[in-house]
Amino acid sequence: MTYQQLLSIGQTTLREACVPESDLDARLLLEYACEIDRSTLLAHGDREALPDKEALYRELLAKRSQRIPLQQLTGEQDFMGLRFAVNENVLIPRQDTEILVEEVLRDLHGGCSILDLCTGSGCILISLLNYSNECHGVGVDLSGAALLVAKENAKRLIPEEDCRFIEGDLFENVEGRFDILTSNPPYIPSKIVDGLMPEVRDHEPRMALDGREDGLHFYRRILKECPPYLHGGARIFLEIGYDQGEAVSELMHEAGFQEVHVVKDYAGLDRVVCGTYCPKDGL
Repeated sequence: MTYQQLLSIGQTTLREACVPESDLDARLLLEYACEIDRSTLLAHGDREALPDKEALYRELLAKRSQRIPLQQLTGEQDFMGLRFAVNENVLIPRQDTEILVEEVLRDLHGGCSILDLCTGSGCILISLLNYSNECHGVGVDLSGAALLVAKENAKRLIPEEDCRFIEGDLFENVEGRFDILTSNPPYIPSKIVDGLMPEVRDHEPRMALDGREDGLHFYRRILKECPPYLHGGARIFLEIGYDQGEAVSELMHEAGFQEVHVVKDYAGLDRVVCGTYCPKDGL
C-alpha cells in the first residue's frame, strides 16, 4: 500500500476508536513506523510502504486504538525543545510543565544548585541544566523504574557530572542545601483519577497522579519538610492543578515563604506557585 492509503486507513481506524486528535496521531504514527517526515509524506504519498513498515503501522494503530498514549508507542516526547525518552513508568512531559521551567529560568544563575522532587522522566531538571551555565542538580523519585528513564535522558542531553538521581520518598536520602526547589508532584484528588481520560488513567503511573483525598497531600509534605534542605533566600516552584492556586499559596504563606505568587499557563489557568524561603534564623 502507498503512504497515503495507509494514512487514510489509520485515520479511519483511530476515528472509529474515538481517539482524540485521531488524524494527527494517524499521521505521526505513520511517519514513525515508516521512518519518514511530513514533507516526504506530502510530496511522495504515492510511494509504496515496505511490507514490514506497513505491518508495524497496523500494529501501532491497534495499540493506539486501545488508548495507549502516542508517546509510549513512539517512546519519546518533545519538551522545552528537547526530545525525552518516555515509557509507562513516567508521566509524559506536558506543555503546561514548560511554564514551570520557564519561570525557574528567570531566576536561575550560574552555579545554582537545584533539587527536583518527583522528577519522573527528569524533564524539569534536565531542561533547567541544559539551558543554564554551571548549575548542578539532584532529581528524586520514589520509583526506581522512573529513575532509569531519567538517567537515560540525562546521559543523552547533559554532561554526566551536572546531575545525579536518588531513589526516595521526597527528601528521603537527600543531603545538603539547595538554591532552587522544583516539583511537579501528584496533585489530582483520588476520587478524580478514575475519571481521567483512558490514556492517563490506564497507562500513566497512578503514583505520579494521585494527590490523595484533596490533591494537596504532597504540597503539605514538601512545604513542611523542605527547610533543612534550602539555603536562605532559596526559591521554590511547584506545579499545581488549575484550581489549586489559592490553596497552595496559603500553604506556602503558612510555611513562612515570602514573595508568593501564582503563574498562569497559556490558557490563563493557574499553573505554578512560586515563593522565597526566608528562615527566621537567617541561615
